Amino acid sequence: MNSPSYLETLKHPIVARLTLIQFISYFGTWFSQVAIASMMLEYGASELAIAYIFMMLMLPAIILAPISGWIIDKIPFKKLMGILLLIEIIMTLLFMTINSLNDLNALMLFVFIRSAAASILFTAEMALFPKILQGEMLKKTNEIHSIVWSLCFAAGMALGGLVTYYFGYDTTFLIDVILYSIAFLLLLGLQLRLEVNKHHESALKMMRSGFYYLKNHKKLIHLIFLHASIGFTSFETLITLLADLHYKYIIAIPLAIGWINASRALAMTIGPLLFSKYINDKNLHYFFVLQGLAIIFWSFLQDTYALSILGMFIVGLLSTSLWSYTYYLLQKEIEVQYLGRVIAYNDMIFMLFNITVTLFVGYAAKMGMELNSISIVMGAGFILTALYYTWFKKHYL
Repeated sequence: MNSPSYLETLKHPIVARLTLIQFISYFGTWFSQVAIASMMLEYGASELAIAYIFMMLMLPAIILAPISGWIIDKIPFKKLMGILLLIEIIMTLLFMTINSLNDLNALMLFVFIRSAAASILFTAEMALFPKILQGEMLKKTNEIHSIVWSLCFAAGMALGGLVTYYFGYDTTFLIDVILYSIAFLLLLGLQLRLEVNKHHESALKMMRSGFYYLKNHKKLIHLIFLHASIGFTSFETLITLLADLHYKYIIAIPLAIGWINASRALAMTIGPLLFSKYINDKNLHYFFVLQGLAIIFWSFLQDTYALSILGMFIVGLLSTSLWSYTYYLLQKEIEVQYLGRVIAYNDMIFMLFNITVTLFVGYAAKMGMELNSISIVMGAGFILTALYYTWFKKHYL
């Protein structure tokens, strides 16, 4: 059977509408992220305070995993998604009440709640797709999802910065509210008919059964760790340090960071078009090796800004395909009634791994390790993952 094209995949009415909703909501998230960071800098927030704000973006996926999985498996998708979008609208409106550093705790709470809603919404979508799609259609949908994320990351950051600069924070947040509202209206027209899995267990029993289901399925645990390895591409701290160490003498730090991230996002958008049809469970380890070698190659170009942009583009080419294919391997192994809970645990492990890599970069740099050496270690992580996958393939595939 031939693999469907992206256009053919988008002809599926549910995939098409959810992709459009994803595009609007993801764009909105990154669009206002620039305003939040700029607002904190203008109010004189310390580096630690800013770090705490951005920690609130990652924490929900980690600490809410058990409860979010239960919510996803318990509440019908369309109803849940509507509630989550409304929460994002309300929290974004509340951003407009922040007027000084005295409101920092309130901002942290608003960011945490909005990020929690976004995290559950993402997990719910990734748990929904295996219920309505199979095989290559599911794989292509994952790739489209990742491409949308990459496009929204690049465009949202760039346009959010421009709007914030010219029109201010409140206007940015208001535009964000309008975007989320459009996504909510689109959701109302979603025609989704799913067989309802009625769970008669209590919340605690459902969370416990989800945990034991995962514990008793070793193959799923290995697939979760394989997907988490994509966290070796957590370059945000590394790029910031490179900009401060090397690139600030050539270009302003915000522009240096922005152009490198834009190069990466562009590559992550193009990559699946080039490599998706070649990746399968028989040769996945070769692509892990190629990703590792690309990062190591970039490490030798980092001192020169223009070459570093080129290197980051090469690094980004495989990232989306590896993320979407490892997610696909996991999705198709989970029994339908456990999808929400297992995928929530997967997202928790993925985020924990990202945080671990980020902390490694920060502490290694603080201890005096060269940034290109740190990059080589991150590249070597993918080569070790290739060996891990070779072992996994021998024992489980």
